[in-house]
Amino acid sequence: MCNWRGVVNRTPASTARVAADFSIPGQYSDWQALIADSRIDAVVIGTWPNLHCEVTCAALAAGKHVLCEARMARNLTEAKSMQAAANAHPDRVAMLVPSPFGLAVETEMQQLLHDRFIGELRELVILGADDQFHDYSKLLHWRQDAEISGVNVLTLGILHETALRWVPQPTRVFAQSRIFEPVRANPTSAGNRPVTVPDSIQVLTQIPKGAQGVYHFSGIDLHGPGKQIHLYGSSGTIKITFGEQERIYIGRVGDAQIRELVIPVNKLGGWRVEAEFIGAIRGEEPVRRTDFASGVQYMEFTEAVARSAASGLPVDLTTL
Repeated sequence: MCNWRGVVNRTPASTARVAADFSIPGQYSDWQALIADSRIDAVVIGTWPNLHCEVTCAALAAGKHVLCEARMARNLTEAKSMQAAANAHPDRVAMLVPSPFGLAVETEMQQLLHDRFIGELRELVILGADDQFHDYSKLLHWRQDAEISGVNVLTLGILHETALRWVPQPTRVFAQSRIFEPVRANPTSAGNRPVTVPDSIQVLTQIPKGAQGVYHFSGIDLHGPGKQIHLYGSSGTIKITFGEQERIYIGRVGDAQIRELVIPVNKLGGWRVEAEFIGAIRGEEPVRRTDFASGVQYMEFTEAVARSAASGLPVDLTTL
């Protein structure tokens, strides 16, 4: 158990509402006041990405433990600043909210890979395509504003983080992107504002030991495939689909078709982020999902993808 001492939101009204909903005794006028309070031991940062770096670095400098919402930051520079702040305070827990995708199937996936079910990885396919932004009459979403959300596109970063639990980081990326509707209605006032985050992106990757990857992400695909990760190997295939329930489909050489792998209830993983954060603070367990080094790794990928899409050229991750 933990004791919530205080909260601050974007407005006094929302701060008061959250305090009442969760019986939190303290309310602050701004995040700086919360961090300055010596009674606060740990800070949970649930802001948009544009504040993640600033608040995280200030909290660590003030001696607080930090749990920061994903995505880690707007760009790689900010992510590296956060990692440097964490390294400067090794006695403080610095943790990111992990990708929720893949948590349920993690134990079974690790067993399949340990048993070399697919043999040598040949191709990785990651899909994140739906119609969440297809209706152009809707207000500009914060995820479509690069000033707030940064270089990450749609669910590219969060699904790449999931894939990194099972496959190596790519060494090179080659990307293209497109904004199909350049303006949206302003959510805070009259008129329109520019869309600065792509509606669609495709990425080709090179993976160590000769494997290759294909990523397709879109927010404007009617009846799109949703979120999936496929691993194609020399002797087998694994497909993971993410929806109301995570499912694994497998097939090997000689099988007529892939089949669903039914996972026993006692092998299903789940969400225990807050418990892990508190356990790490108390020295009872390490941070497994997700430390800042892992966050920087997926930020390196999203940064490389953004640079490649902007330049029209491949980008080696070793140059970042």
